[in-house]
Amino acid sequence: MKDKISWKGKLVLITGGASGIGKLMGEIVLKQDADLIIWDINEVGGVAVMKEFSSIGKVIFLKVDLSNVDEINFMAKYVTSTIGTPDIIINNAGVVTGNMFSDSNEQDIQFVMGINAYAPMYVTLSFINSMIKRNSGAICNISSMAGLISNPRMSVYAASKWALIGWSDSLRLEMEITGKNISVTTVMPYYIDTGMFTGVGRSFIPLQHADFVAGKVIESIEKRKAMVIIPMKYWMIRLMQGLLGVKGFDLIIGKWGKVYQTMKTFTGRK
Repeated sequence: MKDKISWKGKLVLITGGASGIGKLMGEIVLKQDADLIIWDINEVGGVAVMKEFSSIGKVIFLKVDLSNVDEINFMAKYVTSTIGTPDIIINNAGVVTGNMFSDSNEQDIQFVMGINAYAPMYVTLSFINSMIKRNSGAICNISSMAGLISNPRMSVYAASKWALIGWSDSLRLEMEITGKNISVTTVMPYYIDTGMFTGVGRSFIPLQHADFVAGKVIESIEKRKAMVIIPMKYWMIRLMQGLLGVKGFDLIIGKWGKVYQTMKTFTGRK
């Protein structure tokens, strides 16, 4: 179980792989001789990436609406019957809104929770029993530092990422206590310099470069790491929260560190 994962000959499924770090991770695994399946709702972008990467290795793009569980299940059955069960699943797709909760509506909540929290569960559920039967595999869930640190103007996004972290690490424990050779990695990056977080303000934590994050995610999967914060260490956040308490953490990280002000200027992807 502790052996380093090799990508050679593996079938890798990446959701949200038509752009951002999803695309970058796809390129990395292809260059390490893996076969790639991209699920994304962006058909134009997905087809373009498939053509761009075709000279590197075997890549297939499938348009999938991850907010629709029936479509997820249909596509999972299609993949299993025509290609096979993925060896590695990277649940990367995500969406964000940057408004006060009082300005949200039911559709906003359902959409964000559906893509960020429910979809990774549905995607994984559609393949997990085949992985268990085969007794091998790796699952990586891309959450966010917002799943550890509360932040104004992104309450629904934070809720979705808190949910994802809780489910993902619980799944890891289930695989371990049942002795299954399936690793589960939960990744929590800070804001990444992709279009998704255009306009975010600066804080004491620097904006993360997409290339760096993509590389760290792939490295973390290879090493079967459990919990990964980029760029900080997981225990540092929890230690500060425990030592400082709510008011102290709000003051030092939120006010002085300016984390709680970052979404004031957020515009997001157009």
